Formats: sequence, structure tokens, C-alpha cells
Amino acid sequence: MTARKAKLERETRETRISVCLNIDGSGGFETDGPDRFLRHMCETLARYSGFDLALKFEGDDEHHVVEDVAIALGETLRKALGENPAVRRASSCVIPMDDALVLVSVDLVGRPYCDADCPDPLYGHFLRSFAMSAGMNLHAVVMRGFDEHHIIESTFKALGRCLGQATRPADGVLSTKGAVREG
Repeated sequence: MTARKAKLERETRETRISVCLNIDGSGGFETDGPDRFLRHMCETLARYSGFDLALKFEGDDEHHVVEDVAIALGETLRKALGENPAVRRASSCVIPMDDALVLVSVDLVGRPYCDADCPDPLYGHFLRSFAMSAGMNLHAVVMRGFDEHHIIESTFKALGRCLGQATRPADGVLSTKGAVREG
């Protein structure tokens, strides 16, 4: 099997992002950027997915940085998967964290869609931006919880677990159409 890795540099007037992603990693991460919570969520995503992630980011404000990191991560994931990936494709996971209980489901189908419960609009925007740029179907449902930090972190843990499972190799392309992504 060829290495499933990708690198991406994204630079706009508002942000500078550098991402290196190895889908077949061990959950290692190295992050550098001023937003500690965003670093923590990206590290959580890497650890729970089993992906190796190197991420550097900077920008003019929190909204632009969070949005552009999500876009860059999604594009890098799509690039690492390649065209018509023979992967398990779909996965669901429920993760508890203290008061929070969150269900996440993904399908790496190439038809982006996102419906995500999130108590913080900025991190709801992260999830939508990530799903759209990765070309995935993403659903996140908050089943219980009152602490926003716990809900968001539980969501990222479940998303990581789903991505780790959905990106595992499959014997063939799981589609009755013969392709998952349109070329």
C-alpha cells in the first residue's frame, strides 16, 4: 500500500497554515499556534484517529484561524486519501466525557454535508468547514451535556475515532456505483 500522507500550505491575507498529515500514523502530533484550545482539539483529533499531525498556524483573529485550520485539515485529509479510496468509508462513535455524551457519524463519500450540534458557534463552523473541504458527510449529535468544553472535546474525540475507523483500508471501494469520489 502506498503511503497515505499529505502536506498543505495555506496562506491568505488573514492566516498562515501548514499541515502535514499521515493517516497511517500512530496518533502523534506537533502543533504550534497561539490558540491553545484549537491546538488541544487538533491534538485530540490526531490522537483519537491514530493520524500523525504536524500543524502550525497563525492569523489575525480567532475566527479566521479556526476556519482556515479546519479548511486546511479537511483538504489535507482529502489529499492523503487520494481519488476513489478503498477505505471502510463510514463510521459512527459515541464518546462520553464527564457530563457530555456525543454521537458522531461520518461517511467519506465525496458529497460534503454537515449537521453538527455544537454549543460554540465557532467550533460548529470548524466542523462544517472541515467536512466541506474534506468532502465528507458529518453528523454530530449532543446526547447530553452542559459544559461546553466537555461537549466540544467529546465531539473531537468521537470525530477522531470515526476518522480512524473510516480511513482503514477495505478490500475494495464500498459503493454500488463503483466509485466513492467523482474524478
